[in-house]
Amino acid sequence: MWCICEAFRGKTVRSPYGLKLGDSCCVYYYDEKEAGLFTGLPNPFQAGRGPDAFLDMDSFPLEALKVTAFTEDALIMAARHKIYKYLHGVHFSQESIITSEGKIIVQNFIKLIERKEAAESQN
Repeated sequence: MWCICEAFRGKTVRSPYGLKLGDSCCVYYYDEKEAGLFTGLPNPFQAGRGPDAFLDMDSFPLEALKVTAFTEDALIMAARHKIYKYLHGVHFSQESIITSEGKIIVQNFIKLIERKEAAESQN
């Protein structure tokens, strides 16, 4: 997610809460009108925090990216591009992928890409 943000002139900063890599936290997400990355998950859901670097809200490129998930202490946990809706980034620890929530997120991403490819093949 850092690479996506920095590609659009955002900045990565240290977490104000120190290193919490792998600590479990509640992740809240915005419901999207169409099926998205977090479809089918409870809101909030549990995930492990990533490294202590986070996206800086003051420099977050709101003109290009949309925050899609956050922690209760307002740290950005996921974002996607506003126009290129298949460009997503998440800030969960690698271990979160082996949880049931992580598997749903991966399945949802695959479904997003399959829908995109199906739509493109009809054009």
